[in-house]
Amino acid sequence: MKVLVCKEPGTLIYIDRAKPEAGVGNTLLRIRRMGICGTDLHAFEGTQPYFNYPRVLGHELAAEVVTSDGDFKKGDLVTVIPYINCQTCLACRNGKPNCCSNIKVLGVHTDGGMAEYLEVPTRLLLPANGLSMDELVLVEPLAIGAHGIRRASVQKNEFVLVVGAGPIGLGTMEFARIAGAKVIALDINDRRLAFCKDRLNVSYAINASTEDVMLRLQDITGGDMPTVVIDATGSLKAINNAFQYMAHGARYVLIGLQKGDISFSHPEFHKREATLMSSRNATREDFDHVLWAMKNKLVDPANYITHRVKFDDVATEFHKWIDPANGVVKAMVEL
Repeated sequence: MKVLVCKEPGTLIYIDRAKPEAGVGNTLLRIRRMGICGTDLHAFEGTQPYFNYPRVLGHELAAEVVTSDGDFKKGDLVTVIPYINCQTCLACRNGKPNCCSNIKVLGVHTDGGMAEYLEVPTRLLLPANGLSMDELVLVEPLAIGAHGIRRASVQKNEFVLVVGAGPIGLGTMEFARIAGAKVIALDINDRRLAFCKDRLNVSYAINASTEDVMLRLQDITGGDMPTVVIDATGSLKAINNAFQYMAHGARYVLIGLQKGDISFSHPEFHKREATLMSSRNATREDFDHVLWAMKNKLVDPANYITHRVKFDDVATEFHKWIDPANGVVKAMVEL
């Protein structure tokens, strides 16, 4: 089979590899669609934590069952929960397989779906149940945002500030809206902010490079400031800056990930009795919530797909998706 390998930062090469077979408890998939996410782009750039080279990227997948040790039949369309957990560590035993201490994420710790075929544990498959391949690809990235919103215990009518209007941030905004929150988008890209308001019906948008963020937030919230702040940038500067945007008693959730140390004023954080938490991956509950939202037309995956490319052209097109000038929200690879 044909496989695309990220040999080292900045280098993608096609190779031939033996087609896998479905072992005990596993399913062999024919990959049909794959989304490109920030993890893939950061791996290509060499800035992704938890990453080793060479690696086959890709974990946002829609696939067709070839053979399965399980209840799936040949030809069934599925999506994949790409977090292979050990099932035995403390986190797994406590119902948090998304942060398993021995986790292997497809395309990060182990080879992913940038290939014609992929073998995965059958227990991590979700049936299409009438959803299209494009919709199935978007389930995983949207689940990341849904998990962050669940971590924050977002309540109806509270102000939720989402910092970063990339694909994960956009999904986070959608599920904050679905939870009944009043959503504020913060970014430095006017095109992305316009997308938030025009396509996702986000109530408020702030450009951090041209506006006084503190004044805008005070104006929007009537002086209270947001009770939930969520980072979806993975930018150390943005993460550190956003501590000042919290209301007293607020929750700050880090979905974005970067390699450095976070720094903030302990007295400012302490006097707010603020809560700081990370949000890693997603659980089956989050995937099911996304599937429900899609079925009920609360989320339109078509909003996200801005670029399409054939698998054979990924190696030559990939570098273009890093440049913000190209306006990529979600690039879709077709096999």
